Amino acid sequence: MQRVFLFSILCFLSLSVLSQNEESEKKGYKFNNNFDLALSASSNQFLGALSWTHFHAITKKKRFKIGYGIRFNVQSGKNLYYETAPAMLTSKRTDPGVLFSEIFHENIDTFYVAKSQNNSLNISINLQYTIKEKLDIGFNIDAVGFTFGGKTSGTYIAHQSSDNGSVQTSKPTSFNALLISDNDIGMLNSELYARYWIKEKWAIKAGVSFVFTEYTTDNKLRLENDRWRNKALLGMIGITYSPFR
Repeated sequence: MQRVFLFSILCFLSLSVLSQNEESEKKGYKFNNNFDLALSASSNQFLGALSWTHFHAITKKKRFKIGYGIRFNVQSGKNLYYETAPAMLTSKRTDPGVLFSEIFHENIDTFYVAKSQNNSLNISINLQYTIKEKLDIGFNIDAVGFTFGGKTSGTYIAHQSSDNGSVQTSKPTSFNALLISDNDIGMLNSELYARYWIKEKWAIKAGVSFVFTEYTTDNKLRLENDRWRNKALLGMIGITYSPFR
């Protein structure tokens, strides 16, 4: 848990240094404030995201920008399969090498949820490059925050356990943190997008969202695990409003 808080502090410090060292832009701090509404969906899952982002140009021509922001995510889904979440179980390691580690399928069980609903409020990290004056490509990802939502019941699927087929009660994992691969905790959203400015202050964007949602069961089940994660790739469309451009 200490590593989670250290990671969060380092993110804030690095962004603060960039902000303090950057030269003032011609139109001031307000110029690069974006407000976004994005809608993402797949066949059995929907995600709405409302966000604010502030960008800082870090190159001379101001094409490449780094930003920070706040994003509120609302997710709903049906017939979703949540798998064993902790990296110590899925990869048997938690160091940076977990990103390239093999998956130990014998440690992975499933938690089936007929109806899923999660809400999160996260701090985001943003990268963006302007190809032409009206066209941006970018990537963003949630870094740290919290999730809330109601309790839900699901079916535990684990043929190695006597609890196989039992109904378990769960709630959304409350704390969110971007770490490394399966070390991640909670609900995290990321977007890869292209944005086109149709007017001075208005833009449309399209791309994909990669969203993690996570439940914690009331009971610890096989291998003392109570955390379950669903990963989903969703098509995304959105609109951006920049009031001070």
